[in-house]
Amino acid sequence: MRRALRLAGLAVALSLWVIAARASASSPAASTPGSSPSILASPGIPVLLGWETVGMTPHDPGAWIEGLLIDSRGRLFESTGIVGQTTLRELDRSTGEVLRSTAPPDDVYGEGLAMAGDSLLQLTWRDGIALAWDPDTFELLGSVPYGGEGWGLCSDGTRLVMSDGSSTLTFRDPETFEPTGSVEVTAAGEPVLKLNELECVDGQVWSNVWETPYIVRIDPATGLVTGVLDMTGLAIPDPSLSDPGAVLNGIAHDAEHGTFLLTGKLWPTMYEVRIAG
Repeated sequence: MRRALRLAGLAVALSLWVIAARASASSPAASTPGSSPSILASPGIPVLLGWETVGMTPHDPGAWIEGLLIDSRGRLFESTGIVGQTTLRELDRSTGEVLRSTAPPDDVYGEGLAMAGDSLLQLTWRDGIALAWDPDTFELLGSVPYGGEGWGLCSDGTRLVMSDGSSTLTFRDPETFEPTGSVEVTAAGEPVLKLNELECVDGQVWSNVWETPYIVRIDPATGLVTGVLDMTGLAIPDPSLSDPGAVLNGIAHDAEHGTFLLTGKLWPTMYEVRIAG
């Protein structure tokens, strides 16, 4: 059963945008970068955010990306998934070259990635563990167990925020990984399902909505979606790419430049985007 999100504003209303569903959501017509209006949201109604592409970098077209982040030293890290292909990588920010890569000792399905103190914490999908890595040496420091599925992970500086593919975000202690609370994410009164890769920025949580071209901005205090990015016009993956799983997935905030790096599973390009609104 499809869950729809209505974006109001721009005179009477914006079109009906399906951003999350139990089945794959259909895509509306591509938006023009930077042309979307910056409008005030009514209570519970998010704004449609504008954006523009300001740069492009090559990206490994074989990477089944699940997590992307830039640390406080400006290093770009990536988590890739699929059993037997899971890796933790450091990428060259300007060229996309893989500078370092390591793999877990066991066959797990890697997922979201976040800094937790001095460690890189990599989720796994259905393996029930998060892997702790030394970001300087890529030494595996250990693992912590958790229940349910692991999808996306980010740190707001004091706690971790985790998604599991539902409409729920779970808050976790960065040292023990124990849950400390949760919130249901909604827009226009409807739960937003398939929350995936996460990025915490200035007290807000940004999330890919899996199998759609949408990224949502979430107020973690209330669970309300306050803004929506329609990235339909961002990129068309390589024409030879026929894998239906090659979807938008990967958000990293570049604090130095005030931009975001965005890419997708098997995408040959990583895009630097500036968001307005």
